[in-house]
Amino acid sequence: MTDLAAPPAVVVPPTPSTARGSLLRSELRRFRSRRFLQVLLLLALLGYALAIVLASTQGFSKTTPEQLAAAQRNVAEIVAEQNRFREQCLTNPGAFSQGLPADVPVEEVCGPQATAESFPVEEFLDKRPFVLAGDLPSGAVAVAVAVAALAFVIGATYVGAEWSSRSMVALLFWEPRRLKVMRVKLGVLVGACALLALISQALWWGTALVMARTLGRTGRLPKDFYPDLLGQQGRAIALAVFAGLLGFGIANLVRNTAAALGVGFVYFAVVESAVRGFRPSWQEWLLTDNAAALLLNGGHKIYLFNEGYVDERGAYIDSGREVLLSNLHGAAVLGGVTAVLVIVGVALFQRRDLH
Repeated sequence: MTDLAAPPAVVVPPTPSTARGSLLRSELRRFRSRRFLQVLLLLALLGYALAIVLASTQGFSKTTPEQLAAAQRNVAEIVAEQNRFREQCLTNPGAFSQGLPADVPVEEVCGPQATAESFPVEEFLDKRPFVLAGDLPSGAVAVAVAVAALAFVIGATYVGAEWSSRSMVALLFWEPRRLKVMRVKLGVLVGACALLALISQALWWGTALVMARTLGRTGRLPKDFYPDLLGQQGRAIALAVFAGLLGFGIANLVRNTAAALGVGFVYFAVVESAVRGFRPSWQEWLLTDNAAALLLNGGHKIYLFNEGYVDERGAYIDSGREVLLSNLHGAAVLGGVTAVLVIVGVALFQRRDLH
């Protein structure tokens, strides 16, 4: 009798490109299907909507001509009062320079002449108008900070949940090349954080345009307004990526989401406060100051106190200094810390026993 059984199937191993594509597709599905991430993004969206509603009803409003005239009268009264005080000082500077060296110029003792430009009229309104030139960039900074905090949590929970549920071990049975697994996870996280920051900044830009037209004015914009704004929003995307990788790096080292979030809380709430109080000269290396340096146009100025000396009379002279942290300085510090944490975590992942 002839054997009609089918010949055994030939198993063709996947090519490296197919394996990479399968792993990447798997990680993307796993990332976007995580319920915690979905709930977190939903809560963030609800919080954003609530903040916009409160700002629209409590913070900003179109200004009527009567309200603007009343505010301008208040400004004029304050300017007149300041200049009267200055005239008195110029007439009798000795009464206002007690305790100052004798060679201090009179202009420095009495100060410059006050003008209406020194007192923005918006500050004298109960509800000021939404001014696009100032409120769009400042709102972009607030959105960037909120997204960076969200990205830190996402990065920490992304890999921390893998360790807590031991799905990392199961994943390596399918793809045993640990370095490739970590590269794909990092790539997915970087792409997700960058996309989240990009969508958030675009959403705020659209919201600000609507608020300017309904609750204020667009007005004349500075010459380099849009290039500066786009540069700031680009750096906001970089900040979100750094924050996500920081959370990922810490959680990958401690192998636990809660521990990673605890480390982040202790650092930002305790360590940085202690450094500012006891080692102010180290402030230019703190993560929050460098995040501000990366984000703000022109960098971030800090003033370092408690760097004084005792003079020959035994009096303490505080000779604090002002330091400008540039955008490049902020990027270098954040990038360096992030790289160290991620590289150390990946190296240990390569070597450590997963059990």
